[in-house]
Amino acid sequence: MNFKALTARFALVVSCILMTAAPATARFWQCAPYAREISGVDIHGNANTWWNQAAGKYERGDTPKVGAVMAFAASSRMRVGHVAMVSKIVGDREVLLTHANWSRRGGIETDVRAVDVSAANDWSEVRVWYGPIGGLGTSANAVRGFIYADGVPTTAGHAIEGHAIDGVANDRDDVAPLPTATIIATSATVPMAPVAGK
Repeated sequence: MNFKALTARFALVVSCILMTAAPATARFWQCAPYAREISGVDIHGNANTWWNQAAGKYERGDTPKVGAVMAFAASSRMRVGHVAMVSKIVGDREVLLTHANWSRRGGIETDVRAVDVSAANDWSEVRVWYGPIGGLGTSANAVRGFIYADGVPTTAGHAIEGHAIDGVANDRDDVAPLPTATIIATSATVPMAPVAGK
């Protein structure tokens, strides 16, 4: 075999490997493992169990704080609830969320709007940015409250900092990784016109 043919064969093998290798960010994310990974709140299981599991382990409340996990209640549209991390406080009734598996299956969204639409101004109901329609949906989503990451539990005297992604398959809300995931753009400047959606 001549050098030119060997080089061509090597290039073909390398290009095939590169085309099939998924980048590190190409992962199918469920909301709970992603929220745990970015917030440091070490709770496992379906999102609708997080609020009760946090009792006695983490402070909970009805006031948003940066880094806190917003725990959504289960509903007919969200049978296992939802969790998202508060990434920024915009005002008394608006925050930005970073979360996964909301607008697109397995996709990650950063700094998307969530607006308190509760009658009592207590964050018990929110409308959240929904990518496919390019705005906030008209449906209100019930929220149980916020789980604060301050005072993350310790193990053997050491604070648990970042949590490895390994082992998330034990979460009931997780599925096997897929070869690609969708990263969705932010929505911080989109007006709050009522539109149909999630």
